[in-house]
Amino acid sequence: MEKSFPLHECHVNKVTIIINRTHAILHSIAILFLIHYRLSFFFQHPQNITIPTLPWLLIFVSELILSFAWFLQQACRWRPVYRNVFPERLPVDDKLPAIDVFICTADPKKEPSVEVMNTMISAMALDYPPEKLHVYISDDAGSDATLRCTKEAWNFAKYWVPFRRKYGLLTACPDVYFSSSEDDNGDYKGSEFKAERKKMEEKYEVLKQGLRKIVEGHFTTNVAINNTRDHPTIIEVINKEEDKVKMPQLIYVSREKRPSHNHNFKAGALNVLLRVSAMISNSSYILILDCDMYCNDPTSARKAMCFYCDSQTPSSLAFVQFPQTFRNISQDDIYDNQIRFAFKVHWYGFDGVGGPIISGSNFYIKREALLGSFNKQQDYMALKRLFGPSNDFIKTLVEDYKPRFIKDGESSRMSLENANILASCSYENQTVWGSKVGFLYFSVAEDYFTGLNLHRKGWKSVYLNPERQQFLGTSTTNLNDSLIQWTRWTSGLVTVALSRFFPLTYGSLKMSLVQVLCYSELAFMPLLNCLSLWGFAIIPQLCLFNGIPLYPKVSDPNFNIFSVILVSSILKSLYEVVTTGEQLKVWRNEWRIWMMRSVTCYTYGCFDVILNKLGMKEATFLPTNKVTDDEQVKLYEMGVFDFRTATVFLAPLVTVILINIAAFVGAVVKALVVDDDGDQYWEKMFGQMFLSFFILISNFAVIEGMIIRRDKAKIPLSSTLWSVVFSMFILLIGSVILC
Repeated sequence: MEKSFPLHECHVNKVTIIINRTHAILHSIAILFLIHYRLSFFFQHPQNITIPTLPWLLIFVSELILSFAWFLQQACRWRPVYRNVFPERLPVDDKLPAIDVFICTADPKKEPSVEVMNTMISAMALDYPPEKLHVYISDDAGSDATLRCTKEAWNFAKYWVPFRRKYGLLTACPDVYFSSSEDDNGDYKGSEFKAERKKMEEKYEVLKQGLRKIVEGHFTTNVAINNTRDHPTIIEVINKEEDKVKMPQLIYVSREKRPSHNHNFKAGALNVLLRVSAMISNSSYILILDCDMYCNDPTSARKAMCFYCDSQTPSSLAFVQFPQTFRNISQDDIYDNQIRFAFKVHWYGFDGVGGPIISGSNFYIKREALLGSFNKQQDYMALKRLFGPSNDFIKTLVEDYKPRFIKDGESSRMSLENANILASCSYENQTVWGSKVGFLYFSVAEDYFTGLNLHRKGWKSVYLNPERQQFLGTSTTNLNDSLIQWTRWTSGLVTVALSRFFPLTYGSLKMSLVQVLCYSELAFMPLLNCLSLWGFAIIPQLCLFNGIPLYPKVSDPNFNIFSVILVSSILKSLYEVVTTGEQLKVWRNEWRIWMMRSVTCYTYGCFDVILNKLGMKEATFLPTNKVTDDEQVKLYEMGVFDFRTATVFLAPLVTVILINIAAFVGAVVKALVVDDDGDQYWEKMFGQMFLSFFILISNFAVIEGMIIRRDKAKIPLSSTLWSVVFSMFILLIGSVILC
């Protein structure tokens, strides 16, 4: 028998594992010494206690919380693995499985149509048999402009897709191709290619102008403006049978939405696409894309199939996750938009213990994992109770069901009629959609929660990060949009953490302990960070302001415990930054934005969950603004913070800085001017002074925005004044309570 070569391989980096585990052991020992030091305070004779108990207890709790967060993080570093694929070994095109592509858009105001259409065109240009590729664009706003833009983009795609195939272009997205300075001309350099390229670029410019004209006309005409929460179902197959060019199928879907029905945000839109696509194509595998996440490399589908088509791959593989990468990341990346810790560190560790979570976009998933597998002997009435009353949809759940959408005109008409029913807002009533099948509704972080449930059922996943970026998106370029985005993510994660779906107890069915800890780390990260950071940002400073030491003297051997923990944390994070190919300034930016997020969006996201649990607030979903502002982009590329955001975000940030300034300056003045024994004061209060100084240096951009800068993007005076009031209140009241 002829030996078959594997389509993929997995490597375990033993050096990284040894470094990670050695650091974890040594750091844990230091933490145990810290705990012993803090606990010994409570067992002293009352006459020997000169420090108030409350601040000591609060800083000890903050240290325990941060240590627990660190402990959970070690699960993501326990066994990182790296994967390679060999798409050249795939079977012939006829034997490749079909793929449906789902692209979701929700707001034409915040999600520019040019970007959305580029995503759609790039998906149609994937290096995959066109008859086995079906692209669905979900328009949750029900916008007439999006439908018209889709048709315009289709007309351009009829020229772009054959052009990309003919010349073997490495870039599937026309916008990236024509704006890039890289040489992506395949093996063609001749005059014929240059002439065709010029014509294609002209067609693309016409497309962009046409799309912008459609959108501008839509929003300037009152009649044309739709109610995004109240519109009927619209399903339209864009390409026609008479098209001569062999093209993937393109379907526009806008589900019915009514104010009286909960539409369940992105997860609800994806579940509608699951049902509608079952009637039209019913492909075994699905690619999920955000509307601004282009297919940069056309080979991602073949790379994903290297796992699904490999006989060595277990049947329990649910999805293949690619990283999210962004085309507009600046060299400085002051807002940490690339999310390095996730896509360059944690996801490799996830992969080594059962697979990464679903990351919102850029993943190929098996339809069976979302819906289940059923045979012809299955009780149809039981399936209807689960999936809804549609007989035609129930038929699609049976193995080997193939829709006759294209070949049979009458079947096509009936399929579209059934699809309209499946996209109605009431179809899911009295079913298990969103609770047991499809993408799950419990949290606005539907990707995290759905991935958790899949892994809990025994499904696996893999993480693939090829050298060439497979997908390219557009990230936020200002502080306001970044904090809003992270507030939404925080709310979704903490909702799961503070529920019966708490991963440590809920996820233990078929998941390893390490994988459960990985999921727990993500769910609890915002809550643990905001609680601990507020403690570190205020408690030592209040005590410093009042001359109360919370750390050992410099001459005390116990001071070495805190020094070792600090140096250990810094060196390990520096090591990870360098080994992932980043510069040292990335480390500085990550520390700064971690502190900023902890006292702003992590805090508000946690409050949002608590209010929702108390029934005082409903869950909301605000799409991230993808519209670029030239002035904001310029500031971002210069590495300058744009502080034009709400006071609710600026106030806690500035308040923390003002408290640290007051504490540090007060301590310096006291040591140099007031205190007779200045050297003794320095030695006693050095730990707290260093902590305040470190916070101020790390967040100098905030001080600069308050005091030095005079541009429009500085921190407004009103926000600074409010923060002065808050900081004075905390200093006065906190001093009374703690001291």
